[in-house]
Amino acid sequence: MLRLTWVQPEDLIGHELRQAAQDGREPSAVAARWRAAGGAEAPLTAGASPTPASSYLRLLASDLLDELADLPSTLTDDEPNGLAAIRSLCPDWPYAAGSTAADRGQSCLPQGVEGLGGTPRGEGEGGREGTPRAPGRATAPRASHPAALEAAWLGRAVGCLLGKPVEKLPLTGIRRLARATGNWPLGTYFTARGVPEDLVTRYPWNRRSATTSLAENIDGMPEDDDLNYPLLALLVLRRHGRAFTTTDVARVWLDELPAGRTFTAERVAYRNLLSGLEPPRTAHHHNPFREWIGALIRADVHGWTNPGDPAAAAEQAHRDATLTHTANGVYAAMFTAAVIAVAATGDHDVHACLRTGLTVVPPRSRLARAVRHAIRLAHEHADFDTVVDLLHDTHAGTHHWVHAVPNTALIAAALTHAGGDFTGSVCRAVSGGWDTDSNGATAGSVAGLLAGSPRALPGRWTAPLKNRLATSVAGFDGSGFDTLARLTHLEATRP
Repeated sequence: MLRLTWVQPEDLIGHELRQAAQDGREPSAVAARWRAAGGAEAPLTAGASPTPASSYLRLLASDLLDELADLPSTLTDDEPNGLAAIRSLCPDWPYAAGSTAADRGQSCLPQGVEGLGGTPRGEGEGGREGTPRAPGRATAPRASHPAALEAAWLGRAVGCLLGKPVEKLPLTGIRRLARATGNWPLGTYFTARGVPEDLVTRYPWNRRSATTSLAENIDGMPEDDDLNYPLLALLVLRRHGRAFTTTDVARVWLDELPAGRTFTAERVAYRNLLSGLEPPRTAHHHNPFREWIGALIRADVHGWTNPGDPAAAAEQAHRDATLTHTANGVYAAMFTAAVIAVAATGDHDVHACLRTGLTVVPPRSRLARAVRHAIRLAHEHADFDTVVDLLHDTHAGTHHWVHAVPNTALIAAALTHAGGDFTGSVCRAVSGGWDTDSNGATAGSVAGLLAGSPRALPGRWTAPLKNRLATSVAGFDGSGFDTLARLTHLEATRP
C-alpha cells in the first residue's frame, strides 16, 4: 500500500501541535481532544505513521488543523511574515546602493551582536578589533568571479554528500560511527569499511544514501534536494529575472520539479498549489513544517547572484521562501542569503558575513536569539563537541531535527568556530547532527565562497565528485560545477 509521506492529516496534527506551542499559540485543549480520540503522536523521523488512521481520525485531524490555524499567537508582533514588517523591526537593515554606514551615522551591527565578531582562536584575519563591520551594498557591487562560484557550488555538494549517510541518525550514532574508523574529529567522508556490524545494526546508515555517499561508493554527486533547489532557483532567475514573484517560483516548480522530489513544507505547498490555493496561503494551510529548513536550502543562489547587496539577496529569498514557509522558516532563508551575499564579495571574513546575516532578521525572533546564542557558544568553547552538546541541550527537546531554528544556529556555530575554514566548517556542521546534509551544504557554500577557488578546496573532497551532478531537474542532469558557476555568473551580472 502506498503511504504518501508528509501530507496525511493524522501525521500532520502532531507536528502542528508542537509548532503551535513554539510560535506562541495555546494548543493544549486541541491536543487533549486529539489524544482522547486515540490520535497518535507525530512520527519521529519518517513522514508517515506505519499504518493509516481511521476515516474518523483523519477527518478529526483535518478539523483540528483548521482550529489550530485560528488560534492567536503571542509572538505575532516580534515575528511577522511580510517583508515591510520584517524590515521595520530590523534597525540595521543593510543600507541601499550608494550610501554608507558613515553617511547614515549608523553601525551595521544588529542590536545585541556587538562583541560577537572576531576569530576566537587566532585563525584568519580580523579578530574582535580587526574584523570589518558588516558591509552594505557598494555603489557598484561587483559580481563574484566564476571561480569563487564554482567553489561555492562544489562546497555545497561536498557538505551535502558528507552529511547524507548519517542523516536522521542521533548525535551519539554519528560520533560512534566516525570514531570506529578513526575519522573523529570528522575530517573526511564516512566509510562503512571497518565499522563493527553490531554498531551499524544499532545506527544504520541512511538507507537511500549509503549506496552513493559512503566514501567507497561515491561516483559523482548523487541527486539531493539540497542541490535540486539551487538549480530551480537558477531557473527562476533565468526565466523571470530579479523581479520574479512568488507565483513565478510556483510555476517553475510545477513545470520542472517532480512532486516525489519534494518533502515536508515543500510537499505540502506543492499539494496546496494543486488544490487551487495561491501563495502565501500555500505556506500556511495544513503546513506544520513551515518553520523547518526547506526555505534555507533554497537561499544560496539569491546570495550568489547579489554579491555585496545583502538586502537584495534577503528580499529575493523572502519572495522564494514565502511559497512554503512563514516567520522563522523565512528568516532562516533571508539570513543565509545575506550571509552568502557578503561572502561573495571576497572582501570580508566569516564573522562579518554572519553579523550582516543577522541584520535582516527581526532581533527578537526565535531564530535571531538562537543564532546569537550559538555564535556566543562558539567563541566561548575551544572544543566544538561541547558547543554541539550545549546546542542540543537547548533545542533537541523542543524542536524536530529538521526545524530551521536549531539547524541555522548549528550552521552559524560551525562557521564561527572554524573561522570559515572549508574543511573545518563542513565537518563541524555535519558532526553536529540534526539535518546533516543540509547543514553541511550551507556551510560548504559559505566556506567555498570564502576560499575563492576550486583549487583552494582539498582534493579529497572534490575529486570524488568528478565534476558531475545528478538531478531530476530537466536540463541539468550530468552538469559540471564549472558550468553551473558560469550560469550563475550570468545571472549575477544581468541587470
